[in-house]
Amino acid sequence: MADLPEFQQKQYAFAAHIRDPDNVPAPEGIEDRRMAIYRELFFNNIRNLLGNMFPVLRKLHTDDQWHHKIRQFMRRHRAETPYFLQLPQEFLAFLQDEYEEQDDDYPFLVELAHYEYIELALSVSEDSNNLDGIDTDGDLLHQVPVKSVLAWVYAYRYPVHRIKADFTPQEPAEQPVFLAVYRRSDDTVGFLELNPITARLLEAIEDNDAGHTGEALLRALAQEINYADADALVAHGAAALEEMRQLEILTGTRVPD
Repeated sequence: MADLPEFQQKQYAFAAHIRDPDNVPAPEGIEDRRMAIYRELFFNNIRNLLGNMFPVLRKLHTDDQWHHKIRQFMRRHRAETPYFLQLPQEFLAFLQDEYEEQDDDYPFLVELAHYEYIELALSVSEDSNNLDGIDTDGDLLHQVPVKSVLAWVYAYRYPVHRIKADFTPQEPAEQPVFLAVYRRSDDTVGFLELNPITARLLEAIEDNDAGHTGEALLRALAQEINYADADALVAHGAAALEEMRQLEILTGTRVPD
């Protein structure tokens, strides 16, 4: 860094001190009163932004615990983006890959952060559904069901959608918790807990390059899981498909090739 112009050297020194004021001295020639203003402004902006973007996670922490996480984030993480509103994604990456766990951390810390981030990510996603050739009222069993590009499915070890101050599970659920997060045409975001069969059905719909009908997908699923009564599974599956269409997890159907 010594070969950089003096102004750039001072910029680097300034940024290093702002990120880690306890261990990196302030650059020379700047009044400490002014540096204190910068330090507080920068820290408070990040702390408040992330607290608003991860509201449940924030409520589960004391001020000191949250302060420690933000300080560690500022000190250890090197953001890939200069945009302030993309900091939640950077904070999640930090928690997943760089965070030094504390003895009093919740075991679901990273999963809860991911769950809260996904709602934000979907709300600002620029993806959109191409409805050319899609029948929004089509027959979900006898035509090809189509999944919205604004419907994402995730599996968690903990029931992250139910975590709050008076519910903080210390052990994972007995089975994976499947959640569909989806954005409707009015841009509101919703969540739906899925059973393992419905989660697998949505996966099959998304991977349905061969253009199988909804009924064909359900009968293949019955065979895959050794479900004895395929007709019953088709009946239950038809109701699940219709519910997901009403929620706009499915956009409709297209005619089989």
